[in-house]
Amino acid sequence: MSENAKPAFPPGLRVTENRNARLRARLAQSPLLIAPGCFDCLSARLIEVAGFEAAYITGSGLSMSCLGAPDVGLASFSEVLDRVKRICDVLTIPVIADGDTGFGGPLNTVRAVRDFERGGVSAIQLEDQQDPKRCGHEHGRRLVAPEEMAARIQAACEARLDDAFLVIARTDARTELGLQAAIDRAGLYKEAGADVLFIESPETEAEMETICRAFPGTPSLANVVEGGRTPCLPARRLEALGYALAIFPNSLTRLFGKAGLELLQELKATGTTAGRAEHMFDHRALWSLFDYDAWLSLEARYGGPR
Repeated sequence: MSENAKPAFPPGLRVTENRNARLRARLAQSPLLIAPGCFDCLSARLIEVAGFEAAYITGSGLSMSCLGAPDVGLASFSEVLDRVKRICDVLTIPVIADGDTGFGGPLNTVRAVRDFERGGVSAIQLEDQQDPKRCGHEHGRRLVAPEEMAARIQAACEARLDDAFLVIARTDARTELGLQAAIDRAGLYKEAGADVLFIESPETEAEMETICRAFPGTPSLANVVEGGRTPCLPARRLEALGYALAIFPNSLTRLFGKAGLELLQELKATGTTAGRAEHMFDHRALWSLFDYDAWLSLEARYGGPR
């Protein structure tokens, strides 16, 4: 066996350093940081290969792909953590993870932060809903008292091992209580230590601009949900309104679902996928997406087949 330096491990086996500091530094710069949503290793790998600087692990996409259930708070912490760790291993870019309500009480939040951070996450998003939580663009969201959420944020901030790890505070107050109530809550969460503020589901561009102006010097997050309650604006417009970070949580989920259904319908009708070949990776391109040659090289290094 060679005595040379350790090899560079391929996606799926990697441990990447300094992602927390990289994400924090990038948020302080222009232009707007875009973090597309992923829910498994394939969708995550596509985000990095496409050249994005960060990825967002979507709770709703994870629930649909892992459990076959919509975003109704069914995924357990262990199910989420397993998927999160696998996604982080396949990426070198920073990862932002949806932590829902913290998966329980304050101690559950502490554990979630610790385990997410150890698993490779660079930012956790926590929200002020009661359990069971709901999608931020649906009705039926019930809120905890703002003081309870502020304590949730405080617990998250004090639990992190690296001060560069980011805590994102989301409030769902806009839909039921109005914009000013949401801004007031976000201000309280900022005082509790939140690094990034996320006011969910504003309904106009004017509201989005008001949100950003309310918190100068603190990054605001825009949630771009196709068909949701908030205008779907391009990155340049979001940046002009004052946003520092934009997530596109389920763009890939929606595309994969629709494109996959169309392919299967064509296969059912014609008996062939030939008409969709130009829209698919061929065999070698798909394997190369996950550095197939690097896996073979690593195996051969330790005496495997050549």
